[in-house]
Amino acid sequence: MLLLSCPNCGPRNVAEFRFGGEVHPRPAQPAHLSDASWSDYLYMRANTLGVQKEWWYHRAGCGLWFLAERHTQTNEVTATYRWQPADTTPSI
Repeated sequence: MLLLSCPNCGPRNVAEFRFGGEVHPRPAQPAHLSDASWSDYLYMRANTLGVQKEWWYHRAGCGLWFLAERHTQTNEVTATYRWQPADTTPSI
């Protein structure tokens, strides 16, 4: 049984969660992308062998979307944590 640790609820059976795909940053200026580039952003993924950062949703629990780092071959989850915006500098 694969366990996934929700940052709110702790370790739970993976059946409680929904896989949201690998983390794939949104383009800075999507309106300026060509149709081919936009199509690549929407549909193409790296699908690498090794540790991958992924989105997960705790659908049978607290309803939190969070990030997990999982090895794609062994399914070993090395870390789970809440998403943080890139600019986390506190305002004064």
